[in-house]
Amino acid sequence: MQIAETLNQGLRREFSCVIPAADIAKRVDVRLAEVSKQIRMPGFRPGKVPANLVRKMHGPALHGEAVQAAVSDGVQQLLGEKALRPAVQPQVDLEGDLVDGQDLSFKVALEILPTIESVNIDDLALEKLVVQSDEAAIAEMLARLATQQQKTEPAAAKYKAKTGDTVVIDFEGSVDGELFEGGKGEGMRVTIGSGMLIPGFEDQLVGTKANQELTIDVKFPEDYGSEALAGKPAQFKIMVQGVETPVETPIDDEFAKGLGIDSLDALKDILKDQIEAETSQLTRTHMKRKLLDTLAARHDFEVPETMVEGEFEQIWAQLEQEASRAEDPEAAKAEIEAERADYRRIAERRVRLGLLLSEIGNRGGITVSNAEMNRLIGQEATRYAPAEQQKVVKFFQENAMAAAQLRAPLYEDKVVDYLVGKAEVTERAVSRADLEAAIEDEDESPAAGGHVHGPDCDHDHDHAPAKPAKKAKAKPAKAAEEPGAEEIPVEAPPAEEAPAIKEPEKKAPPKKAAARKA
Repeated sequence: MQIAETLNQGLRREFSCVIPAADIAKRVDVRLAEVSKQIRMPGFRPGKVPANLVRKMHGPALHGEAVQAAVSDGVQQLLGEKALRPAVQPQVDLEGDLVDGQDLSFKVALEILPTIESVNIDDLALEKLVVQSDEAAIAEMLARLATQQQKTEPAAAKYKAKTGDTVVIDFEGSVDGELFEGGKGEGMRVTIGSGMLIPGFEDQLVGTKANQELTIDVKFPEDYGSEALAGKPAQFKIMVQGVETPVETPIDDEFAKGLGIDSLDALKDILKDQIEAETSQLTRTHMKRKLLDTLAARHDFEVPETMVEGEFEQIWAQLEQEASRAEDPEAAKAEIEAERADYRRIAERRVRLGLLLSEIGNRGGITVSNAEMNRLIGQEATRYAPAEQQKVVKFFQENAMAAAQLRAPLYEDKVVDYLVGKAEVTERAVSRADLEAAIEDEDESPAAGGHVHGPDCDHDHDHAPAKPAKKAKAKPAKAAEEPGAEEIPVEAPPAEEAPAIKEPEKKAPPKKAAARKA
């Protein structure tokens, strides 16, 4: 094969390649011999069909196969001879028509991975923000658990409901005198002050008592999920079945046993471990980001534009999806559009850090073992139904790109651990609030990076979605993901599907922080 370099600019390379017609003909002859053994034709014994007949019947298809194989082998030969490390799959374009008996000419365009001449990881200094678990934090979690487990008891017939009480109601809603779909229900439990219903509804239940009938006037929010109801005044006829008052939940051994734990002390130990695991992960997140910031400041080298574009497209797709779910999708989309350049810089930073960490890992002899990969694949498979798990395992075993994407986060973490081990680490005691605030400040940074990628990374309801509780910070995984590890659920269970008096879900517009996942 003849190879001529036609472009050498930065990381971009282009080549013109020519494969002699004789080489193509040899490949066709080999395939012809293979196919002839398999073809059956009336009047001929199996495998004895003359080659000229086979060529006449299947020649164009065999020639196409030969060309495809020749180009594929030619690209690999090119990469080997020129010692090229492609950043992404090379682009191949055939020149001219495919004509049997003529030389095959094609162009190859690609970007190569940069050669990182200097890696500066000397004199790394990191601050480790440490949160000590205390009785106050454990008490707070116990109180939250107690609130979730809180029971109620029926109040006296003449008792008047107040904030915090639960009122059991039947209701029938109308707009302009007409009943609307999803506006009728029976036995709905409403906790006054919970904020689960549209504004003004719960307030008008204060002072009600069992067997009382009343009419409530409200106005659906302008941004209500149903256009037919949004912004319109409505009337609800209410029948109060009864009022229930909360019963204080004693936090004792019996409370713990109700959660499946032997004793209150054992429950406290579990919560203590959970708090420490969460704060440990937050500490690592903060320290890792500071490390990546230091590496980014110390290294500046050209990165493949194709990798940057691919990373940017992933970020942008995520942001557009979040914007589409925002309270005002058009405003949210306009906001991210105004910051498009910032997100592209984030993509470039991610790619550069990914390549840098890959280089550091190579120099440090860091690898992901077969045993570690098997564990990762096994963990991924457990996310699927038992009947599908073997298919998942086979998929990762046969799909190198998918396996590389599964491997990349673990490899990155091992490189980070290697760098932390080389750094001078000083500890500083802080509160959890201070640690979370420090991470939040980093999230707001326009230069925020994220999970870095190296070369391996490739209306059937009742008008009534419930108004969500304030979004809690995502809980990090426990430090040790061992089978049987106990974790007490401290988040409220999802609300049941509810009628039209519930307020629709609202989501905040996306921020730059959404693009950061370190």
